[in-house]
Amino acid sequence: MGIKERQERDREAVRRAILDAARDLFVSEGFQNVSIRKIAERIEYSPGALYGYFPSKDDIFFALAEEGFRLLGDPSGHDETATTPLDRLRASFGQFYQFSCKHPQYFTLMFVDQSVPRISREYERFAFAREKKRQVVQIIQACIDSGDLPATLNPAVVFRAFSVGLIGVAVTRLSDRLQPGENADDLATDVLNLTLAGLRSGVTLKSTSSVDCPLADRPADVKAS
Repeated sequence: MGIKERQERDREAVRRAILDAARDLFVSEGFQNVSIRKIAERIEYSPGALYGYFPSKDDIFFALAEEGFRLLGDPSGHDETATTPLDRLRASFGQFYQFSCKHPQYFTLMFVDQSVPRISREYERFAFAREKKRQVVQIIQACIDSGDLPATLNPAVVFRAFSVGLIGVAVTRLSDRLQPGENADDLATDVLNLTLAGLRSGVTLKSTSSVDCPLADRPADVKAS
């Protein structure tokens, strides 16, 4: 291994250590309560050294959020047996719930901590996450086109209804708010089935949503496209 390759490897190792330490601290103490100095102390570096890797604490969060969204959209988690639009819809939201189980720290940072920076500040960086959402919205539209869901539904609002319900289950599990004997996986399945049954019954949805709104951002914060 040459000098340049060794330097790049060492730099990537330090960057990884910074991200891992920051992720642990952000989740355990809350983003707003963690400073660059505290992250530096965790890995026994000087605060100044960290600025050579990330210009600010916000940039550390954005790097973690990008990792999280890429894990959420990992193709290896797709259900290859899902062939119909309705099966693909169930599989897509099932994968979202499983993400909260497999990667609870990323999930907490992306969907629970209200003090983190808004994803929309890095609009271009997270274009891939918006594209992932559009793909799921297209699956919902396919369910409408196939007659599995009523033609009156707004696919973006349906997406929001499913995702918010499952976020609720995930947060209940992560915060140890489950009742004795209650199973979070079963509860997630119930939420999927109940939401789907309600939609198929022809219930009128009163909320609004935007396809361009990243899943982890408020719609009002989204830059106009």
